[in-house]
Amino acid sequence: MKLLDEQTFHRPLRLGEPRNHRVRPVRKRENGDILIESLDDPHNERLEVDDEDTGGDEEDAIGGVEGEAVRGREVGGYFGEREVRGEGKEAGFEAGGELRRVEEEATPPLPQAVPLLPLHLSYSLYILSPFSTKMASHIVGYPRMGPKRELKFALESFWDQKSSAEDLQKVAAGLRSSIWKQMADAGIKYIPSNTFSYYDQVLDATAMLGAVPPRYGWNGGEIGFDTYFSMARGNASVPAMEMTKWFDTNYHFIVPELGPDVKFSYASHKAVDEYKEAKALGVNTVPVLVGPVSYLLLSKPAKGVEKTFSLLSLLPKILPIYKEVISELKAAGASWIQFDEPTLVLDLEAHQLQAFSAAYADLESTLSGLNVLIETYFADLTSDAYKTLIELKGVTAYGFDLVRGTKTVDLVKSNFPKGKFLFAGVVDGRNIWANDLASSLSTLQALEAIVGKENLVVSTSCSLLHTAVDLVNETKLDDEIKSWLAFAAQKVVEVNALAKALAGQKDEAFFASSAAAQASRKSSPRVTNEAVQKAAAALKGSDHRRATNVSARLDAQQKKLNLPILPTTTIGSFPQTVELRRVRREFKANKISEDDYVKAIKEEIKKVVDLQEELDIDVLVHGEPERNDMVEYFGEQLSGFAFTVNGWVQSYGSRCVKPPIIYGDVSRPKPMTVFWSSTAQSMTKRPMKGMLTGPVTILNWSFVRNDQPRFETCYQIALAIKDEVEDLEKAGINVIQIDEAALREGLPLRKSEHAFYLKWAVHSFRITNVGVQDTTQIHTHMCYSNFNDIIHSIIDMDADVITIENSRSDEKLLSVFREGVKYGAGIGPGVYDIHSPRIPSTEEIADRINKMLAVLETNILWVNPDCGLKTRKYAEVKPALNNMVAAAKLLRLQLAGAK
Repeated sequence: MKLLDEQTFHRPLRLGEPRNHRVRPVRKRENGDILIESLDDPHNERLEVDDEDTGGDEEDAIGGVEGEAVRGREVGGYFGEREVRGEGKEAGFEAGGELRRVEEEATPPLPQAVPLLPLHLSYSLYILSPFSTKMASHIVGYPRMGPKRELKFALESFWDQKSSAEDLQKVAAGLRSSIWKQMADAGIKYIPSNTFSYYDQVLDATAMLGAVPPRYGWNGGEIGFDTYFSMARGNASVPAMEMTKWFDTNYHFIVPELGPDVKFSYASHKAVDEYKEAKALGVNTVPVLVGPVSYLLLSKPAKGVEKTFSLLSLLPKILPIYKEVISELKAAGASWIQFDEPTLVLDLEAHQLQAFSAAYADLESTLSGLNVLIETYFADLTSDAYKTLIELKGVTAYGFDLVRGTKTVDLVKSNFPKGKFLFAGVVDGRNIWANDLASSLSTLQALEAIVGKENLVVSTSCSLLHTAVDLVNETKLDDEIKSWLAFAAQKVVEVNALAKALAGQKDEAFFASSAAAQASRKSSPRVTNEAVQKAAAALKGSDHRRATNVSARLDAQQKKLNLPILPTTTIGSFPQTVELRRVRREFKANKISEDDYVKAIKEEIKKVVDLQEELDIDVLVHGEPERNDMVEYFGEQLSGFAFTVNGWVQSYGSRCVKPPIIYGDVSRPKPMTVFWSSTAQSMTKRPMKGMLTGPVTILNWSFVRNDQPRFETCYQIALAIKDEVEDLEKAGINVIQIDEAALREGLPLRKSEHAFYLKWAVHSFRITNVGVQDTTQIHTHMCYSNFNDIIHSIIDMDADVITIENSRSDEKLLSVFREGVKYGAGIGPGVYDIHSPRIPSTEEIADRINKMLAVLETNILWVNPDCGLKTRKYAEVKPALNNMVAAAKLLRLQLAGAK
């Protein structure tokens, strides 16, 4: 194949890059693909077909390559002499209550080349020539992992010492190049840079500001991979920084830890380096920075700092570093800069809004000569926030989410500053449904009449980070459903098509195709099930509460279960070995018979049951060896769901999830878990938990249909889970866990909308178990969110026992009980973080339990890990659980002696 051109370019060192690194040649093929050479591996393309490709869509946390140690060496800003140990393949939240969702087992070979991301089907017909005039179009951000998760595999290979920092850098450079070229060739005018990240964009901002917590031993200079990944993932000697949800999405960010003594310094030049990198490829980008005010508002006081410390008081300390970055970007030739300030959509107090005014007034002179875009997303702005925004000094343009923030249009209509640019986010960055182009064009034309044709830019509602990468890789979706969808690559084309139409170059064929797809979806018989809709509508007449109060139920359950005080349990899953994953993969590929598969899974369950009995755990789980993911496993057995092969979305770090697509009414054709749970119960006399995923979590961890209210879909799922709960009870399962790990994350960003969401979400949970007997104990599990502000709704769920993440988040949960909240049901705040390979001692766990006993009654406290154990190794799980049980027994003895 003839190469049209070949170039090698040099640029400043980036995060973790070896000093002698030189980017390999960028070679452009005749077909327009950009080929970045990577590792010398024969597997150019790794399309995984094992069952572990069925990930999910919620959070994962800190772990490693199956818990194996990873070593990196760092001196200053590059890898050198100082050794650090960390984990291996990262952990995740998966079935049985873990915040989810775990994927494949082994790190596959790294890709030899990263091709230019292709566009799907007819979408590719509308790509502009690179020499065409660019329309007024903009993309807020783009997925980082790659169409086949190339970055994920490169990261995990690096963490597992199977490849070098240079290898990781090459894969990353290839992905960045292909993304920029894709957008440029599609005709996008305002192309973002610095939206790529090796882990998280907020962590990147922390690195830029040099805000490294002291425990990581960083001594200044350019931050390298050693320090960066230690902050993200922890290592053998110190824990990771806290991770929490990015607003109301399924993405997670690393929470900055700040205080009055932090010495900020310009410690990562990533934003400038990536701008220069794109420029060397002939693409002039818009560098993107997490805005200074949002950065502080998303931070937390470091350990030892008063909780009342004003994080905004640090604004004068971080703005000088922002000025350095801005100055370097200007010197490098940037003409635009984008500040992401998503906290503007929150309910902010007057002093917080004033911080935005103060910050940009301070930056005004440095920003002189640049066009400045302030990007907001995920919700409407309040009128006060909007007024603050449009009055900011030195700002040229404002970006709004007009999908989830439709009321913002009214604010624009009432008052938009003359001569400023409006970046209108009309293409949904958080779902996979194809855009209704006609409707979006109508919205844009209305805005054009207000702000002027020359000042309107078509954009995505938010970063496309929150959607899947490319529909062209979906070979198993049927044509009808596929015609209803648009992934990130297709959304880029939609943005450009709308910009062309706005400029008087409407492609009638493309718009006609869009209209036909919209009509097809509305009329398709596979979307509607009248019996399901009727059953869901009938739910609204009751609040579905169990007839007996929780105290009386707990008494009845104790008589039946006869548990000790401080009963021990786990959250659901046990380690999934390479052999177990092989069995599932081969069964899925029809390489082994169903009899052989059932035999293998039964053997795995027996091994897990025997281990728990050996450890003397009180309430057992079957370990979920048959499950690939805690949402997809159920979705595959429910009607109204579709599944992708490569529809991966980043949850955090290298963790990717693959949300199911809910396209139609949901029902349960037959039992889903009864066989495996009853099989496990037959192996032991101890109580065996039935393990289910709750309706709110299934909803929030899926791409949900947008043609009916979310609560209606949730009620449908609740009815399906209710059928399963009642069948488990009939099969003799006396303890049933219904995980609602994602209940908190669905909470709307605006307080005025909280009550309505919580009402239907909590109602949905109660629907699932309203019909069981008093002696059947209903558990639920939640993790990795701030639950304190919804504790009363959690109580209103009326579960008999709740297990909840606690140790990773500095035991914040306990503070709500210290403040006087009374909780009468059983509760098990996690006693150790399962997302680290570190094994806690008996004494450490006992100390945690004692802290819990200081605020909770002895007779309601349970002892359990934070989350499920799917991603850990047995070499870690056995001693950790042994110490957990020993701690519980130690405390039982102490409590008995105190009587």
